[in-house]
Amino acid sequence: MSEATKEKNTQSLTLWNKVLATSVKMPFVKVDRDEFLTKELSKFCTPMEVMTALDDSPLRVLSKKEIDKLANQCISYHLTMVCGTSALMGLPGGWWMAGTIPTDLTQFYGHILALMQKMIYLYGWPSLTNVNNQLDDESLNIMTLFVGAMMGNKLAIEALSKVVGQVSRSAGIKFSETIMAQYAIKIAQWIGINMTKEGFAKGVGKVLPLVGAPISATITYYTFRPMARRLKKHLDELYDMRHYDLHRVE
Repeated sequence: MSEATKEKNTQSLTLWNKVLATSVKMPFVKVDRDEFLTKELSKFCTPMEVMTALDDSPLRVLSKKEIDKLANQCISYHLTMVCGTSALMGLPGGWWMAGTIPTDLTQFYGHILALMQKMIYLYGWPSLTNVNNQLDDESLNIMTLFVGAMMGNKLAIEALSKVVGQVSRSAGIKFSETIMAQYAIKIAQWIGINMTKEGFAKGVGKVLPLVGAPISATITYYTFRPMARRLKKHLDELYDMRHYDLHRVE
């Protein structure tokens, strides 16, 4: 690997880590699993069923149709919110070279991360927060994998497919932190590259030819919505595996 490539990878990794660290500080980003599920599942479930979902998994008490409905409601909510702030306004440009993260970009990924947590909790994942109710390095690595999958990265999808087999409510996410970190580093580098003018900006430019001009809520809509759909598609693909594993042990 050439020195130039190493430098590019380092800059890309640093860029995504800065965006991630800035985004998770926003007050709406950290989603309390039990609080969220209690609120959402009460629309379909009895109090005893809600307790079962909290202690074990929503897959125990929700039908696939109910999960779909709640997931689509979450997508619609965050899509409306992020478009309302006209996220991505002002891109592309040399913002990553200045070392500062634009507020609109932070809000965009803030809503991506909040939506991601809500979606995975509906599909039976344990809380990403640790015993101190904080998002630690392992949590951020998992978030990175999911963002990569939402952006269409095949390595991220492969990694999550391996992780899902190790997920349980009681034991948390039992997966080698070293292996997960290795995946996360590669995917973070890829995300960082795709967030620069050469990558990310050209990607959204394929949707609407407005690159070089302020990017409106329309661009945000056509960027956020496909990411949300990819997330749901991936979770749907993992649903049968998780649902089978849960009921096999009964």
